[in-house]
Amino acid sequence: MSISENILKIKSKLPEGVSLVAVSKTKPISDLLEAYNVGQRIFGENKIQEMASKYNEMPKDIAWHMIGHIQRNKVKYMAPFVSLIHGVDSLRLLTEINKQALKNNRIIDCLLQVKIAAEENKFGLSENEVLNLLGSEEIKTFQNIKIIGLMGMATFTNNQEQLQKEFEILKCIFDNLTHLNSTNYNLKTLSMGMSDDYPIAIKNGSTMIRVGSSIFGKRT
Repeated sequence: MSISENILKIKSKLPEGVSLVAVSKTKPISDLLEAYNVGQRIFGENKIQEMASKYNEMPKDIAWHMIGHIQRNKVKYMAPFVSLIHGVDSLRLLTEINKQALKNNRIIDCLLQVKIAAEENKFGLSENEVLNLLGSEEIKTFQNIKIIGLMGMATFTNNQEQLQKEFEILKCIFDNLTHLNSTNYNLKTLSMGMSDDYPIAIKNGSTMIRVGSSIFGKRT
C-alpha cells in the first residue's frame, strides 16, 4: 500500500481524541508531502537538524514534534518552530527549553518522558522524579514552557502481556497526576504507542500515537 493509503487506513480506525504523529525521520520530503496531501499535519523527527531542514522546505501549517533524545546545545535550532517536545527527562533540559523559548518569544509545549521499558537504553523519569520535577521551585519560574502530558516507550518485544503491563503503568502514573495544575503544567496528553504496539496503547488510554514504519515502510 502507498503512504497515503496507509495514513488513511490508520486514521479511519483511530478513536476520537487520539492524534497521529507520522514519524518521518530519515524519510525524504517527497514521502512527507504524500502524507501531507491526504491531510496529515503532525510529523515527528528524532534529529533536530533534520527537522529544522524539513521545516524550511515544507508547508508552514505543519506541527513538528521532537520525539528523540535531546542534547541541550541543540534546543536553540528548533525553538523557533517546534510544536511539541516529547522526550523531556530532566530539569536541566526543561531549563534550556524555557530559555530558548523566551528568546523566541514563544511558549513551547512539552511532555515528560517516563521510563516504563525494561531495556536499559531507554530514557525517562520515575513517577517520583516526575512529582519532584513538577513540585520544584525552579519550574514555577518557567514562563515559556507548558508541560501538557507524559510520554513513554514500551519495551521492544512481541510479548503482549508485557506491553499491556507497561502501558498500564504509564496510564496509572498519568491518572495520578492529572489533578495537578499550575500556570505551566496541565496534563492532558498521553503519548504512547508506536507502529507495532499502538492498538494496545490506545486500549490503555493513549491520546497520541507515534507511527513511522506502518506509514512510510521499514527504514533501511
